[in-house]
Amino acid sequence: MNDASRGWRHLFDVYFISLCSHGAARMVVRDNPGFLKLFLVMRGSTLPKILPQVLVIMAIGMLVAELHRYFPRLFPAYSTAPFTLLGISLSLFLGFRNNACYDRWWEARRHWGQLLIDSRSLMRQANAFLDLDTPRGRELQRRFGYLVIAFAHAMRHRLRGTDAWPEIAGRLDEADRRLLEGYSNLPTGILQLIGQTLGVCLKEGRLSDILIRDMDQTVSSMSRSLGACERIHSTPVPFAYMLLLHRTAYLYCFLLPWGLVGTLGLATPVVCGIIAYTFFGLDRLSEELGAPFGLEANALPLDAISRTIEINVLEALGEPVPPPLEPQDHILL
Repeated sequence: MNDASRGWRHLFDVYFISLCSHGAARMVVRDNPGFLKLFLVMRGSTLPKILPQVLVIMAIGMLVAELHRYFPRLFPAYSTAPFTLLGISLSLFLGFRNNACYDRWWEARRHWGQLLIDSRSLMRQANAFLDLDTPRGRELQRRFGYLVIAFAHAMRHRLRGTDAWPEIAGRLDEADRRLLEGYSNLPTGILQLIGQTLGVCLKEGRLSDILIRDMDQTVSSMSRSLGACERIHSTPVPFAYMLLLHRTAYLYCFLLPWGLVGTLGLATPVVCGIIAYTFFGLDRLSEELGAPFGLEANALPLDAISRTIEINVLEALGEPVPPPLEPQDHILL
């Protein structure tokens, strides 16, 4: 097998892997559609978002094929070796970028999973160590629970740049709302309130200093999850790196028909469309995974995770719980 054949086989492997991975992220919730339907699935795929670009490349390929058909002398005998080498290099760099973006997505998911664990742990500690037979014990337990719920929702809204007050105001009393109005970072302010509540428990002798230390470690873990997610949110993939790959992918796909038409003839538009789908699809998928807190189909389902935390806390408080969020058209927000 010569170098050109190896190159095209590598490109086909990259295409097939990307085709199977589109919509495979965790937030596209659906059963395996089967081999045939897999090629027709649109919801969760990047194809609807890159279809105009792919059609443009196919149109260019069709134009070049027709020109080659009627004016063959206008086209010198290009070798496909340069396009093969450039395609291999481009696919490798796109793969590296995809891995980097997936690492961001997975790290964000781990920290939200840790927040879910910490919220359960804090409520378990409050239920186990506070005297729930007294009105004051029940009041402190409820305060811990409501603050945890408010923290989860406030953290989600901060990462998405939306207003958290309509969702958390009902979980806070008037004094807490006045205090939090002075914070530009609402989740940090809510952690301060949880810490103050721990201090009240210590002063009133309702929890020993050892138990306070253990619960404070749980709160500190919540703070670390917030800080890690803020770091991911405020430190995007370097723009120059993304711009270079984006431009190179478009330039490669625009030039590809001219290099393939002498070999493929009228099949040029189809092959160019497949390759364009691969490169543009990987580029688009990387953008979605690189912003894990957004609202794209492959972003994290922060609404569903926040609702799960709320359900767990309210169950621990013995209060009515809202229903869990269900996927809408195979997408879980």
